[in-house]
Formats: sequence, C-alpha cells, structure tokens
Amino acid sequence: MLRKLLSPLVLQAIAIALFLSLATCLHAKKLNVITATTDMAALAQEVGGQRINVESLAKGYQDPHFVEPKPSFLLKLRQADLLIMVGLQLEIGWLPPLITQSGNPRIQVGAPGYLDASQFAEILEIPTGVVTRAMGDVHPLGNPHYWLDPDNGRRLARGFAEKLGELDPADSSYFQDRLQDFDKRLTAAEQKWEAAMAPYQGRKLVTYHNSMPNFAKHFHMDVIGYVEPRPGIPPTPSHTIELIALMKRENCKLVLVEPYFDMKTPNSIGAATGAKVVVYLPSVGGEKQVTTYFELFDYDISLITRAFQSIQ
Repeated sequence: MLRKLLSPLVLQAIAIALFLSLATCLHAKKLNVITATTDMAALAQEVGGQRINVESLAKGYQDPHFVEPKPSFLLKLRQADLLIMVGLQLEIGWLPPLITQSGNPRIQVGAPGYLDASQFAEILEIPTGVVTRAMGDVHPLGNPHYWLDPDNGRRLARGFAEKLGELDPADSSYFQDRLQDFDKRLTAAEQKWEAAMAPYQGRKLVTYHNSMPNFAKHFHMDVIGYVEPRPGIPPTPSHTIELIALMKRENCKLVLVEPYFDMKTPNSIGAATGAKVVVYLPSVGGEKQVTTYFELFDYDISLITRAFQSIQ
C-alpha cells in the first residue's frame, strides 16, 4: 500500500539514501594507526586519508631517541590496529617495553599490525665493523633519519598504502588512489625544492647530531662535522676546538641545530668561526605551523637557503 503511495522518484531517493547510509556505516570503523614519530604519522595520513585515525607518540619537537613513556601511550597502543616504527633501533630506549605491556596482540613484533618502516627506505651509514658503546649512540643497522629524503618519503608512502590495504582490503583502492595523488604532489614539490637548493650544491655545513645524511645526499650538500664528538655524547672542549679548526680550514659558515639541543656550544662555535647558527626542524611538528611532510621540507629549505644567502 505504501509503495503505491510513493512516486518512483521518491522511492529512488530513499534507495540512494539507504545505500549511502549503508556505505557510511561500512566505513565508520576507521583503522587506528599509532606511529612512533610525527613524520611517520604525516606520511600515513597522506595515504590513509579519511579511512584512518592516526596519532604519533613522540612530538615533533622531541628527540625521538629519548622519549619519556607516559601511561597514555599504553592506552593508545592497546587500541591500535597498526603501529608504525621508524626502526633501526631509533626507539629502542622507550618503545619496545610499551609494546609488550600494551597486551595488544595486533601490534606485537611479527604481528600484522607491527610495521618497521625502515624496510621501505634507502638506509645510509650502515656500519661495516663491530659497533661498541665507546662509539656513542651509533645505530648498528644504519642511520635512522632516513625520512629527510623525499625519495624515501615516496617509498614509505608506498609501503604504508600496501599495509593499510592488507588490514582493510575494502579500502585498498582508496589507499592506492591517495598514494598516486601524493606521488604527483611530491614530484611537483621536489622540482621546486631542488630548484631552490641548486645554487648551494656542494656547500659545507655542520650539524649538532648526525641527523641529515639523507637530506644532504638528496640535495647535494656536504656535512663536514658534528657538534657532538660522537652520536649522543655531549660536546667536549677538545672536540669543539677541533671542530672550529676544521670549519676554518674548510670555510664552513653554517651550523644547523636540532630544536632539542642546547645552543651554548653551537653559538660559541659560530662566534669563533663567523658561521651562521640556525635551528632547523628534523621532524613534522617541530614548529606548530609545520603540520605536513611537505611543510617540513618547505620550512627547512627556506631556512637553509636564507642562511646561505646571508653569508655569501
């Protein structure tokens, strides 16, 4: 009786509304993605879009080697469908115990929801000999700051899209579409970044920590030394004197410092050598306005090019 009272157009509208409602319900359950760092979260968001909830444990202004575990981390890990780590032992000092204590079988080592992102990246500085504590905080599997290379960003996004598709097969094509869009935008951005950096190829610089090998390789820069005498070891007077002498010999006029290090020694090096000392961002979120992977490179490349221009 009701069907006779309704026009075909009304019936069609109801059918469409029911279909859209059903589709919404099917996608109401988003994948919960927890990442160790903001950079992994930013890349996961690029390919996951509206089909995932993603959150980083570490903040972008924190040293990812030394993150203070919080009780809230355990709750987040318990609810995670996917955990993405930088790997290469970057998080070894704080994350592994949390994974175990979370009691979440989905994200334990070897489980489908445990993802070591380093498997997708080009890794530099892999030690060939025996690594000991006397060498400082040297990573025996290679330098873990690999995301600071747009080519690795592309590789990571591809790996994340595949993993998300495995966990949510119904949205696999959605993740692949997002990946293709990200790839196009990254290719266009790379052209802009490389053009901006082209006049400064081969320029020498010093960083506080050894966090820029992938960035330096991609943009053809020469990192000649570090404020730390060895990774993770605070500056010493003797090393600082040696570094100042090296910078003078090499005519190096730029010191880049990560935001979580004290500026006293870098500033003294700058005063002794006439070098420009600036704080750069190794991670998304190092400044409030830097919220995406693209904005991270926009910020750092603008910072570095302005610094080189000021010391010409």
